[in-house]
Amino acid sequence: MEYNEIEFKKPSYKIKAPLREHLRQYSRLENLPITYDDLTRYQDLIPMNDIHDNPTLWYSALYNQNELDFLKEQLIKVYELLITDGDKNPYSRIVSIDFCSFGNSKPFRIKVVNEANDNHDYFYIKRADASRIYGLEIEEIFSPDKILFLVDNQTLVEEHIVGVPCDEFISKNKHNKINNRLRFATEFVKFNERCFTRLLGDMRAYNFVVEIIQDFDTIQYRFRPIDFDQQCYEGRKNMYLPQFYVDNRELVELAQELLSIEVANQYMREERVAMKKRYLTRKQRTKSLFRRMKRDNLSTPENRNNLAKELKAYHNNYSGFTDGMSMGEILVKHMELKLGIKFFE
Repeated sequence: MEYNEIEFKKPSYKIKAPLREHLRQYSRLENLPITYDDLTRYQDLIPMNDIHDNPTLWYSALYNQNELDFLKEQLIKVYELLITDGDKNPYSRIVSIDFCSFGNSKPFRIKVVNEANDNHDYFYIKRADASRIYGLEIEEIFSPDKILFLVDNQTLVEEHIVGVPCDEFISKNKHNKINNRLRFATEFVKFNERCFTRLLGDMRAYNFVVEIIQDFDTIQYRFRPIDFDQQCYEGRKNMYLPQFYVDNRELVELAQELLSIEVANQYMREERVAMKKRYLTRKQRTKSLFRRMKRDNLSTPENRNNLAKELKAYHNNYSGFTDGMSMGEILVKHMELKLGIKFFE
């Protein structure tokens, strides 16, 4: 099997007025009391290690005391807007601000603790990017999960998605036989199909998490993406299929061991039916998003033309894919064919 490689970093795409109007209509726009740039006024960054004392990609951001006091006060307000629509919790406090320079969005990770019960939570503040916003909205519509985020100009606030990064899960279980291996393999097949159908790229193992769910006397799993920057950007069809990334090789091998092609195809059909049903409950939101996406610029002409060519071949030389299509137009046509629906008559 030939595996994918990401050769170039994706550029950031500006959030334009039509997309901003969609966000306003569906309560994603908010006047935030703090911006991404406010968090960049740190004095120093201290490398962070994990619980096994191994280096990570994260740094602890240090601020002078006045700046830190201001940031903590405003960040609590941001967290309340994200989680409780502004309702105040007198027990919440900010305990850490971490920074990661890896990736497109260069996120700040904020840790919040509820002093009443010592429960903690995280949220993220990132540079807003149109690709990521479209990806988050498509996740909201077509996945089995809800996702909270807010946008203010070029600042993006996202909730924390709970789960074990899949690369860590693979590493920890390399020599162990995980519980309910069949369900694990099945969920990867469904996740693979969902990513391809909605054209979410770069799903290497560290860009999605494994959610572990206790269900009576067994363990269930769900795969959830945490990186949406590569929504409709890459120009090769296989970049949208997690099975073609070397980081996911163990997952592919497990699926091949436990599932026949016929059974895997059945699960793929089930996932497409589920995506269609999710769309049917969110028709207006989907059409609002896709109308704007079709007119937006989210990739290079070379990527758009090559993806249209490859998807044309994938869909049995379907004539609806042509040069000059936008990524939004390509996505709409691809999803219509995969799900057997028409978004626009």
